[in-house]
Amino acid sequence: MSDERDAGAGLRSFEAFDQLATMVALVGTDGRCLQVNSALENTMGVSRRALQRGSALDWLADSQQLRETLDLVARNQVATSRFDALLRRQPAGSTDLPVHAIVNQTEWPDRVLVELIEIEQQIRLDREERTMGLAQANKELVRNLAHEIKNPLGGIRGAAQLLAMEVTSRELTEYTQVIIHEADRLQVLVDRLLAPHRRPHVVADVNIHEVCERVRALIMAEFPRGLEVLRDYDTSLPEFRGDREQLIQAVLNIAHNATQALSTGPASGDSPYTGRIARGDAMLTLRTRVARQATFGRQRFRLALELHIEDNGPGVHEDIRERIFQPLVSGREGGSGLGLTLAQTFVQQHQGTIECESVPGHTVFKILIPLP
Repeated sequence: MSDERDAGAGLRSFEAFDQLATMVALVGTDGRCLQVNSALENTMGVSRRALQRGSALDWLADSQQLRETLDLVARNQVATSRFDALLRRQPAGSTDLPVHAIVNQTEWPDRVLVELIEIEQQIRLDREERTMGLAQANKELVRNLAHEIKNPLGGIRGAAQLLAMEVTSRELTEYTQVIIHEADRLQVLVDRLLAPHRRPHVVADVNIHEVCERVRALIMAEFPRGLEVLRDYDTSLPEFRGDREQLIQAVLNIAHNATQALSTGPASGDSPYTGRIARGDAMLTLRTRVARQATFGRQRFRLALELHIEDNGPGVHEDIRERIFQPLVSGREGGSGLGLTLAQTFVQQHQGTIECESVPGHTVFKILIPLP
């Protein structure tokens, strides 16, 4: 009777595992499922009750490794074991999810704890960590470089203006005007590089759908025909503290990149996606969702805003896909390569992150920001 009470208490305490972002299950040594946490339930797309009526052996594309591990644990030959596997997901036909499985003994001889860690999640966390470190280094480099350029640039422009007042030759005057014009162009570039560091972070209550609607209005004004901007909003999203203007600029920069790709297509000109706006079949989608128990930036957040900016353009070229958030990297001829860098800076100032997934015909920029 005491063992049954202890087991019951253990099952009740299993509720704490619902706070984890990784998938956890309490499984009998014969494979029957006793308890699962919400992360496993959500990832598999099957209700907790349905999972607890079945066997954990049915979760994996190849259950042999798990079967052998459970047998070894039951005979007390191993206390813990690790292996890689493919997790089946619903609905039928969904892509199997690569996971790293960890099987541990518990205080009950006929029960084991199974932890499933999404391999892609670990890769993504490592990539986020590298990206954030690189972004910080780039930010310092760009800021220092901009300051170093700014001072001599003013001197060059001033000298050209003085020279223009002294020369009488029309041809020489044109040369001085070229110097002044190019100095002004570089000054605008430097100002854009320094913009995130100059402007104070104005914090107030932000409604993300007001941000999206503002961006949508600006894009539709620029492309009144040929572009369809779809809205797919989760109206239950709460307001959060942030800088509304910075977020508008971040989303607008990403949307502008998408519309430019939809307008021009790849440079080769032989892609079926060239000039979608001209053909009238260009689509840009703004989608908002709530992410629960989201992990990014090596932190777990109970709730997070998930904003998708999707387009059906030619996609980000593979050569620059891993570098698109770095300064001065652009897939468009004549592009400054600063739009996504500034977007990333503004989102990071909200403790958030930006991810990009791109294939020809479908590109998604996903912004994640913690919610209260």
